[in-house]
Amino acid sequence: MTTTLRRTANRALDPGLPVRLSLTPKTTLAGRLDGAWWPRSRDLAAELPALADALEERWGRITRVLVNPAHWPVVPHKVAVTGHVLHAGWFTEQDPDKIILLSYTTGRCDLLVIPPETDPASAARLMTAAALPGSTLTAGALMSGEAATGRRMREARSSENAWESEGGAGPAPQPHPAVGARMIPLPGHTGR
Repeated sequence: MTTTLRRTANRALDPGLPVRLSLTPKTTLAGRLDGAWWPRSRDLAAELPALADALEERWGRITRVLVNPAHWPVVPHKVAVTGHVLHAGWFTEQDPDKIILLSYTTGRCDLLVIPPETDPASAARLMTAAALPGSTLTAGALMSGEAATGRRMREARSSENAWESEGGAGPAPQPHPAVGARMIPLPGHTGR
């Protein structure tokens, strides 16, 4: 299998881009995920340094990362990040829509990984859902739910487009024949 990485989306070429990250607020409610990350490419070596830097204040120094290789064409063993080296590993048994980051000081951070090609509206919904405190939804369940939502939205737009192409909403509404007429209330009826 041949894999081509799109270097045009590489963060190393444009380090000024902010990390697209949504974290759960600090709370006692523990959930399955600690938030969501929306990388700009599938180049793990280019994306990890900015993610590790963004998480350092809250999670401490990230030293290891675990991914499922299904969505990452290349999983490097080591990635240079600010001031240290991040060790990367992969497990095919791990949820392919999740990344696990490990820190010696804080422990573990599990993030939903939103595919880079996801449209902004879907990504926003996913980032919000993954950051809900105490959520019991897995990364895979969130992605499946969003896929179903996207399908329903596309079907609704398709139905609406078909409706419009067939003449839209039908004939223009006609005014009611009693508009402007004097209404006489029935005996015993208050008119409400």
